[in-house]
Amino acid sequence: MIAIISLLTILALTIIINRIATMALTHTGLSREVAKFQARSALSGVGFTTSESEKIVNHPVRRRVILLLMLVGNVGIVTVISSLIITFVSFGESISYMTRFLILISGVAVLIGFVSSKWVDRKLSRLINWSLRRYTHIEVQDYSSILHLAGEYSVTELYVEPEDWLANRTLLKLDLVAEGILILGITRKDGTYIGTPLATTKIEPYDNLILYGRGSCFKRLDQRRRGRLGDREHEKAVEEQLEIVEEEVKEDPAEKS
Repeated sequence: MIAIISLLTILALTIIINRIATMALTHTGLSREVAKFQARSALSGVGFTTSESEKIVNHPVRRRVILLLMLVGNVGIVTVISSLIITFVSFGESISYMTRFLILISGVAVLIGFVSSKWVDRKLSRLINWSLRRYTHIEVQDYSSILHLAGEYSVTELYVEPEDWLANRTLLKLDLVAEGILILGITRKDGTYIGTPLATTKIEPYDNLILYGRGSCFKRLDQRRRGRLGDREHEKAVEEQLEIVEEEVKEDPAEKS
């Protein structure tokens, strides 16, 4: 019975550590989904893709978080396996194997229910955020709230091909703002990063753009090619954005008053 309790305790601590790491990675600028994937990958020792690993290794805070997760994960996996073996091979126990199995499954089910609870998620997130502010030097920012990453709005990356409509044009000429798209940053082919680019900044082939706007706009922009057809698609996107803005103004109570 002690082995089962130890096993469930280790699993609970692992879940909490994974949640803390996910929140910490999120506060470094990663999206919640990417942060969750990275934390679980490091904790389980599965690993991740080259492009993802570069984002982690090149960032000092993310690197420390992942290194700690790797250490905890190696210790945790060994401990879980040991506790699981002891649970079912220990002698002198009056509890049958089936009863031990049912207790273990019930405990795991309770942990899954605990993790899946939205109320628990909110409370735990607040506690983790407070702890990160109090006991670490991580700059705690809720990027989802700041950028209002809800509904259709999101942040994404877009790779510019030579034949794309975006290539070899300045931001002023592109006028993506009229489509409801903001360019937050540009990573050049040589790795140079341009934050808050100016209107005179030219988009070059093989640039990687960080965009903010409605998700439905990104796919169409990525598929847009140079030429008159691309220009007409831009004009159509501007008209659609104007209609959306007008509709939002009509629904805004402040505007009505």
